[in-house]
Amino acid sequence: MTEPIEERLAKAMAHLEETRQAVDHAQQQLRTATVTVRSKDRSVEVTVDSQGHLGEVKFLNGKYRTMGAAQLSAAVAEAAHQAQADMAHMVLEAFRPVSETSGAQPHVEGSGVEWDDIFGPLLDTVDKGADARRRAGDRLRDEITEDGERG
Repeated sequence: MTEPIEERLAKAMAHLEETRQAVDHAQQQLRTATVTVRSKDRSVEVTVDSQGHLGEVKFLNGKYRTMGAAQLSAAVAEAAHQAQADMAHMVLEAFRPVSETSGAQPHVEGSGVEWDDIFGPLLDTVDKGADARRRAGDRLRDEITEDGERG
C-alpha cells in the first residue's frame, strides 16, 4: 500500500523546513568564524575567515628579520594553507547536519543540488591540509634524526 500524496508532500515539506533551519544554523555559526594558525617554525601567524580568505598575517618575535625571502614566504604559505584546511574542516562540520540524512546525503529529485560539487572542493582542501601536516611531521623527524647523527 502506497502512502497518499498528501502525506508524502507533508513529510517532504517538514524535511525541507528542517534542512532550511539546519542551513540557517550553520550560516550563523560561520558568519563570524575565523581560524588562526602559526607556522611550524612559529615565525608567522595567519588568520582566515569562513570563506578561507586571508584576514590577518602577524610576524612573531622578530624572527622574520633573520629569515630569507623564500623561507619567510614558505612560512606564510604553510600557515595560510593550514588555516584554510582547518577552516574547510570547520565548514564541513557545520554543514554536516544538512549533508547527512540517515547516513546518506539528502536527495530531492529534480532539486539540482549536487552535494559532491558543493563539498568536494572543501574535502580537497581538508585532504591537502592533512597531507601537509604529515609532510611537516616527517621533515621534523628527519631534522631530529639528522641532529642526533651529528652529535
